[in-house]
Amino acid sequence: MDFVMKQALGGATKDMGKMLGGEEAEKDPDAEKKEEERQEALRQQEEERKAKYAKMESERENVRQGIRDKYGIKKKEEKEAEAQAALDQAAEGSLTRPKKAVPAGCGDEEEEEESIMDTVMKFLPGPFMDMFNKK
Repeated sequence: MDFVMKQALGGATKDMGKMLGGEEAEKDPDAEKKEEERQEALRQQEEERKAKYAKMESERENVRQGIRDKYGIKKKEEKEAEAQAALDQAAEGSLTRPKKAVPAGCGDEEEEEESIMDTVMKFLPGPFMDMFNKK
């Protein structure tokens, strides 16, 4: 090919020979074998990587467990299991779903609410209390 043709193609002369029906690329007789070896090497590297990270994670878990034992902390799974067991035990004889926990002070109608004046009166000295009580 001449220089002008190469410049027109942007330097893509290898593919041009194939397009024009010229010589085909030589096939490597060991190409399949090399590809299989490459794939096997990749699999082996992946397995080694996974083993390395599994080992690191087990070491981390041992450290975490030591901290949990030291401070008396339970795992999330253990907490959830205990909570589920408590719900199951409470709901054994019940035909309805378990009631949701109500925070203290919410919905308690038995308690009398103090008015703001009652609260203020507790903190006033004696003579001021008398002034407000006379009204």
